[in-house]
Amino acid sequence: MTRAVALIDGEHYAPVVRDALRALPYDWVGAILVGGTEKLRDGADYGVPLVNGFDDAELVVDLSDEPVLGPRARFEWAARALAAGLPYEGADFRFDPPELAPFELPSISVIGTGKRVGKTAVTAELARLLSRDRDVVVVAMGRGGPPEPELVETPPTLDELVARSRAGLHAASDHLEIAALAGVPTIGCRRAGGGLAGAVVVSNVAEGARLAAELRPDIVLFDGSGAAIPPIATDRRVLVAGRTDRDPYLDTYRRLISDVVLESPGLRLQPAEPLAGRVAVFTAGATDVSHLDADVVHVSANLADRARLRADLVDADTYLVELKAAAIDVVAEHALAHGIRVVLAANELVGVDLSSLLPAVVA
Repeated sequence: MTRAVALIDGEHYAPVVRDALRALPYDWVGAILVGGTEKLRDGADYGVPLVNGFDDAELVVDLSDEPVLGPRARFEWAARALAAGLPYEGADFRFDPPELAPFELPSISVIGTGKRVGKTAVTAELARLLSRDRDVVVVAMGRGGPPEPELVETPPTLDELVARSRAGLHAASDHLEIAALAGVPTIGCRRAGGGLAGAVVVSNVAEGARLAAELRPDIVLFDGSGAAIPPIATDRRVLVAGRTDRDPYLDTYRRLISDVVLESPGLRLQPAEPLAGRVAVFTAGATDVSHLDADVVHVSANLADRARLRADLVDADTYLVELKAAAIDVVAEHALAHGIRVVLAANELVGVDLSSLLPAVVA
């Protein structure tokens, strides 16, 4: 039988809990009393020892209930169980740890608590830092990635990106952004769907990992997608956390499995080339351009909203564009048609010295 540990509370009488444990088909290693006092009596006999941790259990079974464990508290327990590699189940739910494929080379994954938290900027900066004295390959996973893993060995030019877009391909995928702005070989992969703990429904990341291993680099970086985690068992993990005032769901799990957590890192646009003339800026979110040495005449944060974006295509000499969403198929196409220069923008980390964090993530 499966070795299991139960979560129990003092809102249930001990005989009720004891009989429930006997009725369930598990080999109980113990029970964790998670709170509640109303029906708790001295010397209560639950039929199993009370323990403080998961010990050698293979499963965590939640026999508690409101008001002791509400949804938020249950997600916290689920996070702890999943981080320990254990499934967590209750009356009408079950969470399983995401399956992670083994990987043979030194590796780091960069994951996030959601979309647009600065994850790809962190991956790109890590790639730049590590490539100073190592051969680095990045495997990037995205919802707009290619059907087969694609190796981009040299930074793509604007003309190449436009040609991709005109061929019906997504020309602003994260792997293209990293290849263009970090200058390291990058492998693009795709994924569909994402679970609460970051598992993906379908992806070709395993194939991308094999392609990366064939190149025999010194280290491989895996770039996550939104809140989804690359399904690879990397040596180290960096979490880029966004807002902390929302319901955590299983963000606690992401924190527990990460070696470094970056809390809402600041970002600012860094042009890849000098700016000239009247400049219009196009981003996927950040709108502070006060640091730019340029005559900024317009700022649009609508790269992810094509309808609004088209209304922002103002007259200018230069378009400064983040390589995200509709950067190529809308903004760059308009610029080329109207003789406007296009400069790509990286996201520079503000107030974060990643070089000081390298010892925590590089063996």
